[in-house]
Amino acid sequence: MYELTPFWMSERLKHLPLFLLAVALVAAAGCLLRFESNLLWKVQELNLHLDTALFFRQQMVVAGGWLTWLGTLFTEFFYHAWLGVLLLCAWWALLMWLTAKAFRISRKWAVLLLVPVALLLASDVQLGYWIYCLKLRGYFFVATSGLTVAMASVWGYRRLPAWLCPAAVVLGGIVLYPLLGAYGLLAVALMGLLSWQRSDMKWPLKAANLVLALLTVGLVPVAFYWKVYHQTNYDYIYRAALPVFELDKPYPQYYVPFLLIGLFYLAMALPVPEKWRQAAGKTRNWMMCQAVLLAALAWGVHHYWYHDYNFEKELEMRRALEQSDWEGVLRAASRLKEEPTRAIVMMKNLALFRLGRQGDEMYHYRTGSKAVNAPMKVRMTQVVGCAVYYNYGLMNYCYRWCLEDGVEYGWRAEYLKHMTRCALVTGETEVAKKYIRLLKHTRFHKKWAEAQEQYADHPEAMNDNQDYALAKRLLIKEDRLASDNGLAELFLMNALLYNDSTDPLVQELTLLSALWKKDIGMFWPRFFNYAALHKGEHMPKHYQEAAYLYGNLEHEVDISNMPFDEDVVRNYNDFMAQAQLCAGMTEEQMQPIFYPRFGHTFYYEYFLIRNQQVY
Repeated sequence: MYELTPFWMSERLKHLPLFLLAVALVAAAGCLLRFESNLLWKVQELNLHLDTALFFRQQMVVAGGWLTWLGTLFTEFFYHAWLGVLLLCAWWALLMWLTAKAFRISRKWAVLLLVPVALLLASDVQLGYWIYCLKLRGYFFVATSGLTVAMASVWGYRRLPAWLCPAAVVLGGIVLYPLLGAYGLLAVALMGLLSWQRSDMKWPLKAANLVLALLTVGLVPVAFYWKVYHQTNYDYIYRAALPVFELDKPYPQYYVPFLLIGLFYLAMALPVPEKWRQAAGKTRNWMMCQAVLLAALAWGVHHYWYHDYNFEKELEMRRALEQSDWEGVLRAASRLKEEPTRAIVMMKNLALFRLGRQGDEMYHYRTGSKAVNAPMKVRMTQVVGCAVYYNYGLMNYCYRWCLEDGVEYGWRAEYLKHMTRCALVTGETEVAKKYIRLLKHTRFHKKWAEAQEQYADHPEAMNDNQDYALAKRLLIKEDRLASDNGLAELFLMNALLYNDSTDPLVQELTLLSALWKKDIGMFWPRFFNYAALHKGEHMPKHYQEAAYLYGNLEHEVDISNMPFDEDVVRNYNDFMAQAQLCAGMTEEQMQPIFYPRFGHTFYYEYFLIRNQQVY
């Protein structure tokens, strides 16, 4: 009789686990490109890698500095999202191969290799607003490259003759800790544990290797702290090259992927009884086990994947703003499915202003002040405040926040670009050239820096650049530096409100800020000034609505001879009639009733949008 071979052990399926690894990497790459292209763009904007020896030495002043140098280098490639994701997946493929070599994981159980990769993916996509305030440079690649080098070291240790292992453990700690930080300590601990899996060692040598590994992990960071890394905080010497999720308080939930990665590798290094190995090799349920593992990993990544509608909209709009694609900003703002954050509203208003349509369309888009979906406090200046300050002519405040955040969180390409623009607009060409020289040492911002060089050498050429010409025109002459308390929108509106000017464009900003503040006393002089500067032109719809409303509310200004559009008057009368029908209802109850008919008017904004939070 012939013995039938189970299909799961057939020759045709022996490569199935490797196929699953490839499919998982392709799926991860596809999800990153499909859902996080704007996030990856922003991550590289908040990154800086210079191809100078000084930059390299600056990274090496702390343990694990080599990883931040590598991390910032590869993060640059997210400038082209597909290229950065391809490199990240290549690192993950290399990590899986080295992990299989280091722990002798058979092809049959190759799906186990996806565990650290899935956790690394989860650690990258869990961040959300943390991208603005993490101090670890090159975050997206640091853990991946650190674990890859650690696994290469463990594999090399495993191939050494037994008599060399004690020296390798100690030397490994001394060499790897400065380069890899905590990942180097993990490699040393794994070396000590792996000794118990080696059949060519007797138990006294195994015990000696384990003790040496523990002593090395405990003492090497202390020795480097006292002798080399004096500026390092002692509390973090064992966490070098790991992210610190602490602001006003620790946020331990973000450390879970890193903790699980460490536990996975430690579990792989533990000695396994031979009978367990044999049972694992013979089990007929290995496909079911790996299917369950794949499902658990997919669920885990999905659970940790940060999805927030407003955060994604902010990134989309911020990217369009950086490219001066004002129509792109409005396209994003026109498809809102929920109450927006103030950052979204500010970028929408800026785009309408740049297109000359704010007076007619400002209330045609959904408004709101939804708090950011983050456990920690996020400042508006970190999200969009600097760009908005620059575009409205408050150069000192844009420059100030870029400088302060650069000192606090590390220099980033976005900061240097803003500071270059500010210096050019204010005529500080030597300062601008300093930042241009730095950016010329980057890979993908070099062309931008070279383009700005012509304006530093020939400032008059800025008049031919639409963005620079407008920034110079809006430049507030008395841009004194004070404290905005982190409330960028409120401070900006106050600054614009009191910025008297005979320039029609600048003056319109004062009128818009009066609308924003709903300040009737400040509105009327700015309204009449606007009318005087735009004689013979049609008055924008929202300015008419405000004038008609205020005129009827206070009767201190005669509006009887003003030429209001018919729909302005009709909408006001209909709004007031509806308000009479809804007497006694709260604002929250009235909003869904009034919004379909009046949501695009200043009347709805004035009566039903109140107490909005600014941050």
